[in-house]
Amino acid sequence: MKLAELQRDFGAWLVAPDAALAQRLGPDARLAVYQNNYRSQLTACLEHSFPLLRGWMGSDAFLGMAVRHIDACPPHGWTLDAYADGFHQTLEAAYPNHPDLRELAWIEHALNTAFVAADATPVSVDQLTTLDWDHAVLRLTPSLQLRAATTNAEAIWSALWEQRPAPEGEMLATPGGYIVWRRGSNSMLRMAEALEYAALLQVSRDGRFSALCDWLVEQCGEQDGIAQAGALFAHWLGAELITGIDTPTQGTL
Repeated sequence: MKLAELQRDFGAWLVAPDAALAQRLGPDARLAVYQNNYRSQLTACLEHSFPLLRGWMGSDAFLGMAVRHIDACPPHGWTLDAYADGFHQTLEAAYPNHPDLRELAWIEHALNTAFVAADATPVSVDQLTTLDWDHAVLRLTPSLQLRAATTNAEAIWSALWEQRPAPEGEMLATPGGYIVWRRGSNSMLRMAEALEYAALLQVSRDGRFSALCDWLVEQCGEQDGIAQAGALFAHWLGAELITGIDTPTQGTL
């Protein structure tokens, strides 16, 4: 058997053990040892990525979800850190009536990935004095991650992080959004009201400041919409969410 074929068969067997593959690899391959190591490493990766979720669920329940995830989702990236990417979807399939679990998993993973996101220098107030607002295009920090919030998972995460009793999971009276990003060397989590969350989604789709103003006018009326655009921009600037502003004539700030 050629080396490439051996590697292909061995990789396939690790993901989905098969009698025919095992026979081709031969009895001297000691496949059970490698299979145990493969699953142990992936389980350890998930435990490392979700310590708060594991404590919230309990070790046995978390292990059951880890096994389910390993069975359904082979590694897809060059680093084991990426293996945690879809774990919240495994939780959603297993616990469809407990959205707090998948939202808590998303928060914990988003904070981890924000920490290792690309660096970007935030825009300062001094850079705005001569800005052409009619043509300005906002660029959000590359560490920014957004997700709809339907439960009190942010309150659960905060309690677990601060090592105090966490509330029971419950649905929010008014859905909002989770905002995760890195500010300096710290990963940040904030709950946003529905309007701000939708506004950030709007900017991520179309960064033109004029488009944001038009969208907010549609949502809030002309006077309130323009006021909201200014207030949100100032808030995002202060939070270091904006890391660039492009204009056709002035280039990039």
